[in-house]
Amino acid sequence: MAKQNMSELLKNRMTSTKQASELAASDEAYEKIFREAPPTTPARIAELPLDLLDPFSTADIGFHPYSPQKLKVFAEQLREEGLFVRIIVRQKADGRYEILAGHNRVAAARLAGWSVIPSEIVEADDARAITIAISTNLLQRLDLSIVERGKAYKALLDAKNRNGQHNAARETFGDSRQRYNARQIVAEFFGVTEYEIRKAVKLTNLLPELLEALEDNTRLLNLASADIMADYDQETQSAFVELCVDYGKSVNKTIMQHIAKKCPPPTADRQEVFAAWREAVAIEEQRKYAPPKNITFSRKAFAPYLEKLGSDAELERMFLAFLQERVG
Repeated sequence: MAKQNMSELLKNRMTSTKQASELAASDEAYEKIFREAPPTTPARIAELPLDLLDPFSTADIGFHPYSPQKLKVFAEQLREEGLFVRIIVRQKADGRYEILAGHNRVAAARLAGWSVIPSEIVEADDARAITIAISTNLLQRLDLSIVERGKAYKALLDAKNRNGQHNAARETFGDSRQRYNARQIVAEFFGVTEYEIRKAVKLTNLLPELLEALEDNTRLLNLASADIMADYDQETQSAFVELCVDYGKSVNKTIMQHIAKKCPPPTADRQEVFAAWREAVAIEEQRKYAPPKNITFSRKAFAPYLEKLGSDAELERMFLAFLQERVG
């Protein structure tokens, strides 16, 4: 077999494997999280016009698209090599199609000048659609921010709760029966802890301006500070938007802890928040210019004496006695 044909064969095999694994992994998540089997109707393969495709709108899953530069590179790859993995869609009532997996592939195809794109059309209720849209990103993209993950986890948990399993799902292992809540099930499937999910989902309570600052400018707002801000209601958070976004003031964990102590969540007066912030900044400035609590010397210079004295404490006592005698 010619080298080129062998290379093409290997590429086709890899493509088929990845295509199968993308939907298979999503359906595995659907079965484990929602305790329901996916439809037995096989997916329908088709070349769909790009102008019939709509972005995923069933839930706010929060994944950011590729950057323009990355999308440009992807489009060039499509021109040269074609599409390795078909997008996954479901048909809507109006005859158009909702993209479940492959938003960046569609954007790159448009940039490459394509008019149609290879697609896999599946039957999916909202729960399965959300699972496909989220799983394909959580399992494949390593560059997701904690905010993106938080929105994805929240969408899954909300969908599961709407599915009538708000409190728990039961599962039998031999003779033992264990109770799982929604967060436990999601955590187990994606290989994370419940704490990680709680922390990520909590951040989705932040106002959009604060979420953007957290992702784009950690100098102004870091994760530890954002975690405390998320304990406040949205009206109070608007004061933090003014501080961090409008005025560009840095808010670190120490400052936020001071604000939370002076103005306990969930609700605080705007002016009181500003006053607590000014007080916290003043305290930090005082600490910055305060004399050090400990005086340090070069240990190398004192090494010969330490050998004779036997301890740092003895040297400290002698030094204090010397100062008392000289200074009074």
